[in-house]
Amino acid sequence: MKFIHTSDWHIGRLFQNISLLEDQLHVLQQLKAYASEYNVDALIISGDVFDRSVPPAEAVDALDQFLDEIIGELEIPVIMISGNHDSAKRLRFGAKHMQQSGLHILSQLSDVTVPVIIETATGPVHFYGLPYHDPVEVREAFACEVKTYDEAHTYLVDLVKDARIANTPAVLLSHCFIDGAEESDSERPLSIGGADRVSYQALEDFDYVALGHLHGPQYKGKEHIRYSGSLLKYSFSEYKQNKGITLVELNEQGLVSTEHLQLTPEKDLRVIEGLLDELIEQGKKDPRNYDYILAKLTDKQDILDPMGQLRKVYPNVLQLERTQFSLSKGSRLVADVSLKRTEQQVFKDFFEQVIGNALTEEQNTLLRDIIAEAKDVIEAAE
Repeated sequence: MKFIHTSDWHIGRLFQNISLLEDQLHVLQQLKAYASEYNVDALIISGDVFDRSVPPAEAVDALDQFLDEIIGELEIPVIMISGNHDSAKRLRFGAKHMQQSGLHILSQLSDVTVPVIIETATGPVHFYGLPYHDPVEVREAFACEVKTYDEAHTYLVDLVKDARIANTPAVLLSHCFIDGAEESDSERPLSIGGADRVSYQALEDFDYVALGHLHGPQYKGKEHIRYSGSLLKYSFSEYKQNKGITLVELNEQGLVSTEHLQLTPEKDLRVIEGLLDELIEQGKKDPRNYDYILAKLTDKQDILDPMGQLRKVYPNVLQLERTQFSLSKGSRLVADVSLKRTEQQVFKDFFEQVIGNALTEEQNTLLRDIIAEAKDVIEAAE
């Protein structure tokens, strides 16, 4: 059988207050084309389907439309688990009824030993799902004594191993952080201080492990224990990553092959570096000047409105850094002197993502006063 492993769609995500929904829909159509071209038997989503636990209506509509195209039009079953960005309860609404249509939502810990069975020409393949979980949730669900993320994850994996049917290929979906794997800035930490790491050794016995949470495509420990990575670049720390999906082939003996299928974004995330005048000339000839841009300026002298000048040729410059800026009152060089968002803008974005509503005018005024007062206190202390 063949299936496509994906994860971390983050439908509805904002990047520096810009909606990425159109960019997401663009790569989802490429995913659909791959699913049709390779005639796959299933599509896997290993968590973080949405970017928020309460996603905006347009994100829900977009996912609903895409799943209808995959399941209804292409007749490909979809298996998904919930991630740390998702609300497990909201995601599984109507899940029992949707199983009959081919949508399998595995977001309950009590169901980790119940496989989704996909029949193929070479026999059945069993898919087990471990939704995102923390130690407290596992203790409460199973009345067991686990204290760490690793202990909780291993406990669930052992339950699945005990329930497996011998001589039947088994695929495990899990949304977790494998110790030693490469992370990026756009992933929300599962805990503080690295306590969220889990070991890969407990996963070795499965024919394939479809991981989610980390945004870079990679494997850790064994080649069949893989992160597909996110569909898009969600921070400038990911600008060198080759985003895509993973095509997996199994037979009755187990894993046959994996292949990375590249996704081409409508607007890429890029980092450009150089003197302002050089970047402006470069932008005039750049066929992809509409990409999302982080510009690193190497000019040593003061520049009047560099962001405004750059946006004449790169309209989607989102961040600007001065890597060699010499202060007028000294000769020391300052790294990362950037025209980023103000404190008020940062809090407004945070508020909108968490609450789902914009600040009122009264709240904006109150926030501005609080920030000003805090700055006065800091200046007085200095």
